Amino acid sequence: MRSLLLIGFTVAASAATTPANVTFHKDVLPVLQKNCQSCHRPGEAAPMSFETYQQTRPWAKAIKQAVAARTMPPWFADPAHGKWANDRTMTPDEIAVLVNWADTGAREGSAKDAPPPIKWTTGWGIGKPDLVVEMPQEYSVPSDGTVDYQYVVLPTGLTEDRWVQMAEARPGNRAIVHHIIAFVREPGSKWLADAKPGIPYVPKKGGDGGGSNEFLVGFAPGSPPEVLKPGRAKFLKAGSDLVLQMHYTANGQAGKDRSSIGLVFAKQAPQQRVITSPVTTSKFAIPPGAGSYPVTASLTLQEDSDFISLLPHMHLRGKSFLYKAIYPSGETEVLLNVPNYRFDWQLWYEFAQPKRMPKGTRIEVTGTFDNSPNNRFNPDPTKEVKWGEQSWEEMMMGFFDVAIDVNMKPMDLFRPKKKPTQANTGGGL
Repeated sequence: MRSLLLIGFTVAASAATTPANVTFHKDVLPVLQKNCQSCHRPGEAAPMSFETYQQTRPWAKAIKQAVAARTMPPWFADPAHGKWANDRTMTPDEIAVLVNWADTGAREGSAKDAPPPIKWTTGWGIGKPDLVVEMPQEYSVPSDGTVDYQYVVLPTGLTEDRWVQMAEARPGNRAIVHHIIAFVREPGSKWLADAKPGIPYVPKKGGDGGGSNEFLVGFAPGSPPEVLKPGRAKFLKAGSDLVLQMHYTANGQAGKDRSSIGLVFAKQAPQQRVITSPVTTSKFAIPPGAGSYPVTASLTLQEDSDFISLLPHMHLRGKSFLYKAIYPSGETEVLLNVPNYRFDWQLWYEFAQPKRMPKGTRIEVTGTFDNSPNNRFNPDPTKEVKWGEQSWEEMMMGFFDVAIDVNMKPMDLFRPKKKPTQANTGGGL
């Protein structure tokens, strides 16, 4: 209640600086272009477009409610911790414009006052890819029932090592694709050895779901393409395959999907290699009815590195998520606090400046779950919940993008070095 009163006060205070005669073309459209149209346009995540007055006018009251409550644009980071390059938070003045417009009749105004339309990139968000790797055939999803994760092995055909500057996972049918993860399977790997290229495959229960293979790029609602700054890139070894982990969700209507991965290669050799990894645990059991159940995991970095971005991941019972760094000095810093986690928006939080992590830093994540009847998304508050792939089960994963020296092996960041023994140091009796 206190937060809603504060929002109302902020909007009211800003209204004093809002134009008295707010119209769509002059006042509202610039705000929508800046904050909303990246999703609210044809072919993107939002179910409706906000590019014209005719498209937007029926949603005026809903827009007012969403921006006043700060549920849109989706951005859930506690502003008390961290500075973010991709912060989507609207300013009080921008919120006041949209609220005022809805309250004063949602007038159109003169089209002459409208800013030029944004020339959005159609199709790939990364521009024209240097390489597109696509499922060779459509996958059919039934109207109901559980669909096991499908793994699709796609050869890249690369005859030389390449550095990937940008990558995008593009679903063929957003209505049924819950998520995509594209893993790199290097030559000689025994992972999914029985899978035939291009044919969806379900591994045996208890097998490796990809955790020991490098995460190249993913898709989930709200997740942008992977766009790395010059000097940083992900590595793709010659002869590697991409393995797509496809999570399909039946939605009451049968559908087909043919997803693809687009890659843009770096023009110059990078100075830093970027890897994506999680801090995670599968050892938890959330009691029935628990309203605030914390699950914690940690890892210690074995070399110096630069954190670039963070992605909390839980399922329908996810309530909040916290990242902390415990430095070798003993100092503790909150890197990211998401007090109101939303499963339907899987957001990356990109540091405004890379966060230097000295060797010996421990990264600790805590996901808190609401398995009570008060959680309107809860599939069944009477059941104990454990780790599982499906949305009615749970996960607790604190993903991060980290940049390391280009000559460092990724596992050197996580695997403690073996201490030399007397035998191999020339010592002994």
